[in-house]
Amino acid sequence: MPMIHHLKIYPCYFIPLIRGEKKFEIRDNSDRGFQRGDTVVFIEFDKQTGETGRRQQASITYVSNYNQPTNQVVFSFSLISDVQDAQEVE
Repeated sequence: MPMIHHLKIYPCYFIPLIRGEKKFEIRDNSDRGFQRGDTVVFIEFDKQTGETGRRQQASITYVSNYNQPTNQVVFSFSLISDVQDAQEVE
């Protein structure tokens, strides 16, 4: 059954993601179990101010642990919708 993962992401990565330039993510998979078909809600997170209120939904299209450190995976994704304010997603 597909899962929904909420992941914080720094603005320096979030901006290329919403522009469609960044199409992959590398994450610890020890407690997540990322799989093809899962939905990811990327939550823009600033180190100094916290959540910015912007979110982007994506669908995982491919997952691999090839040549990654233990418990790490790289996954590709496609954007599901335009960037949203936090209130629109909840």
